[in-house]
Amino acid sequence: MKLADLAVLAGVSTATVSRALAGHSSVNAKTQARILALAREHDVRPNQLARNLRLKSTGAIGLVLPLGHARTQHLTDPFFLTLLGFLADLLVERGYDILLSRVIPAADDWLERVVDSGRIDGLLLVGQSDQFAAIERVAQRYRPLVVWGAHRPDQHHLTIGSDNVAGGRMAAEHLIAQGRQRLLFVGDPAPPEFADRLAGFAAAARDAGVAHDVLTTPMMPEAVHAAMAEHLAGGTVPDAIFAASDVAAMSVLRALAEAGIDIPGKTAVVGYDDVTLAAHTSPSLTTIRQDLEIGAELMVDRLLKRIAGEPAESAIVPPVLITRQSG
Repeated sequence: MKLADLAVLAGVSTATVSRALAGHSSVNAKTQARILALAREHDVRPNQLARNLRLKSTGAIGLVLPLGHARTQHLTDPFFLTLLGFLADLLVERGYDILLSRVIPAADDWLERVVDSGRIDGLLLVGQSDQFAAIERVAQRYRPLVVWGAHRPDQHHLTIGSDNVAGGRMAAEHLIAQGRQRLLFVGDPAPPEFADRLAGFAAAARDAGVAHDVLTTPMMPEAVHAAMAEHLAGGTVPDAIFAASDVAAMSVLRALAEAGIDIPGKTAVVGYDDVTLAAHTSPSLTTIRQDLEIGAELMVDRLLKRIAGEPAESAIVPPVLITRQSG
């Protein structure tokens, strides 16, 4: 059966059938559902490659994790797994294939190579790492690019992300409200998102006249654990710790437990992200939640608008304090 025959059965034009089968938003939902049902009934399968060539489309979206600052980071990190899962589901539901890549930038033009490859219709970057300048450069000429990360004034690239400054402040104010007087930030303050979390945390501590310090460490679990264990071995025990991520906080919990430090009696711990595992640590982890499901929806929505040539702007997902047993 040809598209023209299907159009007669559906009582619409051939162009409408073509747009409906392509998932075009210009066809109303009821009409599209009727056409798709008829297509399944009569085994009508449009030639995807021919359609893509005609529309100058690849039918694929790039989903890239740039690892400039943490080259041993893996996709198995619970934060990345969760966000990537939401993004993949949304893209597949909209008819796109996914090209997933974990990139360790080895040259300044790594991002140009990705967007100029001719293999994708648009690109989602999960994190900015230390590649802010590269992303800015490419975003000035390549529109279908959306990044999960921190927003800076006057930046060109479109970002979706948590209000990390507010989240860091929220963590500090929660700890200070408990009477904690010696606060410690644990993590890598170089990437923009972590830098903002530290900025909010430090500002709240200064406003309250409370002492705060920074334990700088790579974000891999074993590195965080080793840094925390060494810090504790030096005899300095903070009464409150804010870790830059939940995975880092879990390593902090392990180091504190191994040192025999009561949590939260002697030291309270707060993480950031609210990954699924955060509710199942011992003690369960108090954290700042980023709503990754909403974040993924915003990323895909903005990307599809950019692909269609429509205006789309950055958006911020409000953080939420999730109080559990650790502090």
